[in-house]
Amino acid sequence: MTARTAIDLLLPTVDGGTARHVMHEPVDYPRHPAPFTSRTVLAAAHVVADVRGDYTPGVAPPVDWEATIAFRRHLFSYGIGIAEGMDTSERGPGGLDWPQAQELIRLGVAAAREAGAAVVAGAGTEQLTSPRPELAEIVDAYIEQLEFVQAQGSAAVLRASHALVSAARSEDDYLSVYREVLAKADRPAIVHWLGPVFDPTLTGYWGHSDPVEAMDVVVRMARENAEHLDGIKFSLLDDELEKEFRRRLPSSVKVFTGDDYGYTDLLLGDGVHHSHGLLGVLDPIAPIAAAGFAALDAGDEQGFAAAMNRSIPMAVKMFEAPADRYKVGCVFVAWLSGHQDHFRMVTGREGMRSLQHLSDLFVRTDELGLFPDPDLAAHRMRLLLTAGGID
Repeated sequence: MTARTAIDLLLPTVDGGTARHVMHEPVDYPRHPAPFTSRTVLAAAHVVADVRGDYTPGVAPPVDWEATIAFRRHLFSYGIGIAEGMDTSERGPGGLDWPQAQELIRLGVAAAREAGAAVVAGAGTEQLTSPRPELAEIVDAYIEQLEFVQAQGSAAVLRASHALVSAARSEDDYLSVYREVLAKADRPAIVHWLGPVFDPTLTGYWGHSDPVEAMDVVVRMARENAEHLDGIKFSLLDDELEKEFRRRLPSSVKVFTGDDYGYTDLLLGDGVHHSHGLLGVLDPIAPIAAAGFAALDAGDEQGFAAAMNRSIPMAVKMFEAPADRYKVGCVFVAWLSGHQDHFRMVTGREGMRSLQHLSDLFVRTDELGLFPDPDLAAHRMRLLLTAGGID
């Protein structure tokens, strides 16, 4: 058999020079179309912008629904479920408005049901327009979205509310809002505790800037509403605090890790407690994650750790500060992998990462063998560098 000609390209280096990178062979990660049994595994999946029309980022940006749902079917083929309409889908100011989020949730939940995949969907309050609404208005907005999600046949993830952080005056305000909303849940919901590392405007959520004090409030909320809760998504990027949080919650309430740096140990657990996965990083690493969770389902903890730990350097690069810009990396890797035809985001934020960052992410993704067509990935990377002024 004739050896394949090496595919190489020059990439920028931090000292202003270039270095030759030789593409790796793609790894044939086995498909796993059924959900995993050892952990609940959900990807906060991105959406694909439609750039063919009169595209003005931030003004009801058009979505390529066909490509968006095709990407979810790609996730399902590896056993990865979806948390639909979460932060990775760029909901809110500058991104998808509530009517577009409704369409995304409707289509995404239907696709998941058809594939027999796990699914939840985000419910928030972004349809509110008042800069400081009353708590009752916030409750009504949450319930409107909750009821829509449930009408599609999905459990809800109660997303952190910017309206609530602006209106609440004490921890009791948070407790009362979540109590009223969760009472309307017809199936156990997930509450998203999104920390300021991902969104600084949420500083002081739960009535406290100190995360330890905030945790006391969340634990109280979980205990008071345990019958309505499936779990809490913990997005603070603090593994020790997450472990403490797991120990304090009622045994019936799961923790869904949002730690895109140290997910291996948190998902594996300590023999008594473990986290489940609701992660943005599962969007680009679905094939390698599938290999890991398949090993864990088979009782092979070492195989799980080996697979997941290989992906950590890529994840650390993608989520480096400011962490909320990880969404650029999700779209970037999807484009290089052939899941979409362009490197554009619905918010127009694709320029929020440097070419050096993207070059480093390109290398770390390629080292995992995650590009199905290395020639295509290299070609598109060259086009990006040329358009960025790097010859």
